[in-house]
Amino acid sequence: MENNPPRSKTNGALLAALIIMTGLAGVSSYLYFDQKKVSENQEVTISERVEELSTTRVKLDSISTALDAKIAEVQKLGGDVSELEKVKAQLEVDKASLRKGNRISIAKYETKIKQYEAFLVEKDTLIANLQRENVTLATNVKVLDEENTGLKTEKQRLADSVTTVVSQNQELSTKVTRAAALKAQNVKVFSVNAKGKVKEDDAYKAKRLDKIKLVYTLLDNPLTKEEPKEVFVRVLDPSGAVVSDMANGSGTFTVDGNETIYTTKQTVNYTSNGQNVELLYTRGIPYKPGKYTIELYSEGFRIGAGEFAVR
Repeated sequence: MENNPPRSKTNGALLAALIIMTGLAGVSSYLYFDQKKVSENQEVTISERVEELSTTRVKLDSISTALDAKIAEVQKLGGDVSELEKVKAQLEVDKASLRKGNRISIAKYETKIKQYEAFLVEKDTLIANLQRENVTLATNVKVLDEENTGLKTEKQRLADSVTTVVSQNQELSTKVTRAAALKAQNVKVFSVNAKGKVKEDDAYKAKRLDKIKLVYTLLDNPLTKEEPKEVFVRVLDPSGAVVSDMANGSGTFTVDGNETIYTTKQTVNYTSNGQNVELLYTRGIPYKPGKYTIELYSEGFRIGAGEFAVR
């Protein structure tokens, strides 16, 4: 007769094994779900972190753009941008650190962002003040320009007045000088032959006209200063050319600002008593037939004239 183990003992072993397997399955299931929960939590944390970094980067970029605008505006208004540029440089450092992403404290960046935003608000006040100052300055410049224009106009008016007065004074001076000029009358020309004989005629023979004797009277003029006066004589031939010989005393003088040739000259001691003056002129070559004109000048003015004829 076979010896079989009791049936109740076998069933107990199976039951124990089943219980153990069920427990292991439960533990495995718990571990699986716990690991899944941990992974899900990590994904949420990473996603939130990425979003925070992205938001922070956008804020910093926005602040950077605003700083650039502030720097440009302050420069335009003529203000000092050194502080703005210093803050801009620090901002670029913070942006570079954010891009690296190593052990970044978002809370620390949030504090920085608030500081940057407060700085921008402060600079808005600075810009507003600069704008008001520029408006005031522009107004003052406009007023000064208007005043300067008025001064220029007044200066020009005064200059025109001075020019007019100077011109009038010059005109008056010229009139006074002209009024004080010598005046010669009774200008006559006589012929003098080789023997020294003086002759007056309507026309002189060229072959007998070795010299001419000029006689004239200087009128009394109380405006004319009594002193030696230089009198220039111009003899004009029938064609209007000046009879001259530089080796025989001819030269140039100035009349009305123009240089003019004279035939001869003499110095007369003016005495303001209606004195008669004589001048002897010798020409080295014969006179051409025709009508000759005598012109007398002194102190830049024509003081008298006469004529004679040669046949």
